[in-house]
Amino acid sequence: MSSSHPDVVRGPRRWLGLLASLVVLLVAWSVVAAADLVEPHYLTPSPLEVWDAFVRANSYHPVGGGVDRVVRGEEHYFLWEHLVVSLRRIGLGLVLGVVVGVPLGLLMGTVRWVGDLVGPYVDFLRSLPPLAYIGFLVAWFGIYDTSKVWLLFLAAFPPITLATINGVRGVKQDQLNAARSLGASGLQLTTQVVLPATLPDILSGLRVAVGFAWTTVVAAELVNGLPGIGGLAYLSGTQNKIALSVACILVIGLTAIALDAVIRSIEKLVVPWRGKA
Repeated sequence: MSSSHPDVVRGPRRWLGLLASLVVLLVAWSVVAAADLVEPHYLTPSPLEVWDAFVRANSYHPVGGGVDRVVRGEEHYFLWEHLVVSLRRIGLGLVLGVVVGVPLGLLMGTVRWVGDLVGPYVDFLRSLPPLAYIGFLVAWFGIYDTSKVWLLFLAAFPPITLATINGVRGVKQDQLNAARSLGASGLQLTTQVVLPATLPDILSGLRVAVGFAWTTVVAAELVNGLPGIGGLAYLSGTQNKIALSVACILVIGLTAIALDAVIRSIEKLVVPWRGKA
């Protein structure tokens, strides 16, 4: 007598469902592109044209109709190099968001008057769209990476801070009382009780922050954003290289999904008790 584990059966079914939906999407996309519903034709590139643009952006190729002049990728960088530069900028913004947001969230969650005083400012930053203050950051910090990292930090900082506050407020009072009865100091309470209990929420906030950072990267790279995947997506759109722009968008989206999967894997490794009774 044998039985299949639900997770074992569900895994292949899930991947088959994803593969089928991808095939349907590609077929529908190809049909729409071939139907010439939008004029001129290059505004609706087919999947094959997007793939060609992706390959071209990652290889040496001739320009100007001749073979004498060969260029490297797009804007003298391969697409993966544009992506790496953007990842570095996003990484710096996220690191700053964690370094500032986690301690501030712990303080706001444990000291009531600090939360009441600083909370409205965090909510204010969270509600602002990146384009609202990119001009100020460029004026203050210049057109190079500093202004871009600041913008990405401001996108990542609020969700990390708010997630930390929610985690602190979810710590059970019994845990704190038990630690106090054993003679734990205020610092020990924070580092050995509050912070570990808050870690799942911090990682959830980090996942949200990564999403916000990726949605902000194009705005961050509007000014002097090359090399950078967001800057290339914007520039190629302004130059009517729509296939390349779509390729950049797909790379951004797939990279964001991959990063989210990495964070979820880290979450399962670091806080395996989450979601268990």
